[in-house]
Amino acid sequence: MGTGGIARGWKRRLDAWFEQRSPRSDSVLLTHRNVYIVPTKAGLLYGFTLAVLLVASINYQLNLGYVLTFLLAGSALVSMHMTHGTLRGLTLHLRPVHPVFAGDTATLEAVLSSADRARYGMGLRLRTLDASTLSHTDVPAGDQAVLHIGFVPGGRGRHALPALVVETRFPLGLFRAWSVWHPAMSVLVYPRPERPASALPAARGVSGGPGRARVTSGGEFEGVRPYRRGDPPKTIAWKQTAKTLAGGGELVSRDHHSHTQQQLWLDWHSCGGANAEARLSRLAAWIVEAERRDAAWGLSLPACELPMGQGDAHRQRGLEALALWTA
Repeated sequence: MGTGGIARGWKRRLDAWFEQRSPRSDSVLLTHRNVYIVPTKAGLLYGFTLAVLLVASINYQLNLGYVLTFLLAGSALVSMHMTHGTLRGLTLHLRPVHPVFAGDTATLEAVLSSADRARYGMGLRLRTLDASTLSHTDVPAGDQAVLHIGFVPGGRGRHALPALVVETRFPLGLFRAWSVWHPAMSVLVYPRPERPASALPAARGVSGGPGRARVTSGGEFEGVRPYRRGDPPKTIAWKQTAKTLAGGGELVSRDHHSHTQQQLWLDWHSCGGANAEARLSRLAAWIVEAERRDAAWGLSLPACELPMGQGDAHRQRGLEALALWTA
């Protein structure tokens, strides 16, 4: 086994150890059991400098050198205690993650809360990224702060959220205290809408049900009935009434329950596409376009059908059905 294989093996063991000590949860309280601390590069250089000062003080019997060395060493110990205490007692909570389309950036909203004292220099990042991607904030005493972390999830479907690292180097930067957080929440990824989108399919005419009256080529309403006492004047079909009155008939009103309703069905079998993912992408684009036009629509998938409807909740149900569809 090469050096790379050995490194990957140790990394897997370390990941498993961290996950065992920090089970998946959307809220976590940092304690001495899940906060770790190591010297930074600056801290190691600081320690080397102290060692040189101590050797020089011993060699030349410099009393002031002893004072300076132990004063600096004491400052480092106090700094280590403060760095660890900055994380200890902090509460982390993750807000719900909104669904995204494949290829778009999902945003994690992490709420950092401190019930006792102010905490400075708090940083949060994805565990797979380096320290240069840290988002920093300060948490006031008895208050909370929000950090936003963006990442691009995989293809359509439901994905577990990546592990996060919260850390601080406050106050002197000699030590780095950190904790690994494994959220239990997941993110739903919709199929990426087809671009450019194909034209919407033609609407189907269905008899009965509520809807707008359809007008024939001659301008007459197809659904009429005899006038009933209490019908509003606007429901009277005046053109039809004129014809019936001329023949000795009576007033007639529009029959809203017998009109032909135009229904927009987004059908898997009629949408075309080279493969299943291409069809899902086209159906996602059609759903977005139908909602943009404020049109009622229904969705038909193999072994799954969504009835006619419209609105944001209906849109989310349709896109979720596409995201979770399996052959």
